[in-house]
Amino acid sequence: MNNITTGQKGFYKLSWLQRIGFGSGDLAQNLIYQTVAQYLLIFYTNVYGLHPATAAFMFLVVRIVDVLWDPIVGAFVDKRNPKLGKYRSYLILGGIPLTAFAILCFWNGFSGSLLYAYITYVGLSMCYTLVNVPYGALNASLTRDTDEITKLTSTRMFLANLGGLAVAYGIPTIVQYLSPDGKMNSSQAGNAWFITMTVYALAGLVLLIFSYFQTKERVVMEEDKTSQVKASDLWTEFTRNRPLRILAFFFITAFAMMAIGNSAGVYYMTYNVNAPQFTNLFQGLGSVPAFIFMPLVPAIKRAIGKKQMFYAFLSIAILGMVLLYIISVMPALKSQIWLIMTAQFVKSTGIIVATGYMWALVPEVISYGEHTHGRRISGIVNALTGIFYKAGMALGGFVPGMVLAFVHFDEKNTTTQSVFAQQGILWLVCVIPAILLALAMFIISKYELEDEVIDKINREIEERQL
Repeated sequence: MNNITTGQKGFYKLSWLQRIGFGSGDLAQNLIYQTVAQYLLIFYTNVYGLHPATAAFMFLVVRIVDVLWDPIVGAFVDKRNPKLGKYRSYLILGGIPLTAFAILCFWNGFSGSLLYAYITYVGLSMCYTLVNVPYGALNASLTRDTDEITKLTSTRMFLANLGGLAVAYGIPTIVQYLSPDGKMNSSQAGNAWFITMTVYALAGLVLLIFSYFQTKERVVMEEDKTSQVKASDLWTEFTRNRPLRILAFFFITAFAMMAIGNSAGVYYMTYNVNAPQFTNLFQGLGSVPAFIFMPLVPAIKRAIGKKQMFYAFLSIAILGMVLLYIISVMPALKSQIWLIMTAQFVKSTGIIVATGYMWALVPEVISYGEHTHGRRISGIVNALTGIFYKAGMALGGFVPGMVLAFVHFDEKNTTTQSVFAQQGILWLVCVIPAILLALAMFIISKYELEDEVIDKINREIEERQL
C-alpha cells in the first residue's frame, strides 16, 4: 500500500492510487449495471422477444428476490473475516460469477424463453449483490476522515461515470456496428449484443481484480462482535437509525428516477426524435458532466455545504427535464438536435452531482449507528441501501414496461410509434423523473448529519477505543 498517513487513529489519508483503485471497483460494476439499466429492457422487448409487460413483471420479481437476498449477504460479510479481506475478497469471489451471468443475460440462444431470462437475470442480480454490498462496506472501512471520504467518493463517481460513458456511448456504437442490419433494436442484433457484453464484462472483471489489490480494510468491527451479527439486524438498524432511513428513501427515489430515464432514453431517441444514430451521444451526455463537476465537489461542498449542494443540483436537474419536455413537444425545436443535447447535458449535470455525492453519506450513517449502538455493521447497512436502490431499479424496469404497455407500444416496429406511445415515452424521459426529483429534494431536507456533527461522532468513537 502507498503513502498512508494517520493523524488520529482511524482518520486515514489515502494515496491517489488507492483512491483510483477503490473507484475502479465502481467503474467495473457500472460496465454491467449501466448496461442493464439502460439497455436490458429494449434487449428483452425488441431483440429477445418479450412483451413489455412481461419484462416489467420480471424486473419486479427479481427485485423481490433482492429484498430477501441482500440482508443475507450483508450479515454474511459482516460475520466473516476471509483471508483475502473482510470485504474486498468479494470483488474476486463474486466478480467471477457476476461476469458469467452478465454475458449470459445478453445471449439470444434461447430467444423468447421466459425461464432462461429469469434464471440469468436472477443470477446476475444475486451475484451483483455479492459484489456490491461488500464493495459499499469497503468504502466505510478505508477511513473515518470526512474530507478523505469526499475525495474518495468524488474519485469513485468520476470513474463510475467513466463506466457510464463507456456504456452509453460504446454499447450502441459497437452493437450497431456488429449488427447485420445496423440496428440495436432488431431481432438480428442478438449476436452483436452477446459479443459486446462479453467484452464489457471481461473488462469489468480485470478492473475488479485491480481494485482488490489497491484496497485494504482498516476501520472494521471488532472480531468478537462479528459473531453476533444476523440478517434481522437490517430491520433493527433501519428502525433505530433515522439518518439511515432518510438516506434509504433518498436512494429509492433517486435510483428510480435514474433508471426510468435511462431505460427510456433509447426509446426516446429512436421514436420521438427519430434520430437513433444520436442515441450514443444522448446517453453519453448522461455521464459527461461528471468529468467536469465531480472533481469540483469537495470545493463546492466546502463553499455552500452538502445540503445546499443537493438542493442546487437537484434543481438544475429538474430545469433540464423541463427544457427537454418543452423542446420535445415543439416540432420546430425538436428538429434541432443540439437543443436536445443541451437540455440533456443540463439535466445530467444536476443528476450526476446529487446522486454521486449521496454515496458519501453511507459511511456517515454507519458511523452514526456505531456511535449510538456500538456496532459498525457496514455490510448490513450497505445491504439495506442496496435493497432501496435496487427497489429504485425495479421501478426503473417496471414503470417503463407498464407505461409502454399502457400506451400500446409496438415492440415489433423498429422505426415509428403512435402519438400516444410517443407521449408515454416522453413521460418516462421527463415528467416522472422530475416528480421523483422534487420528492428527493424533500427527503434530503430531513437529513441531519452535517459535517461538524459527523466529525464529532467519529472523534468520540475513536476516543472510546483508546
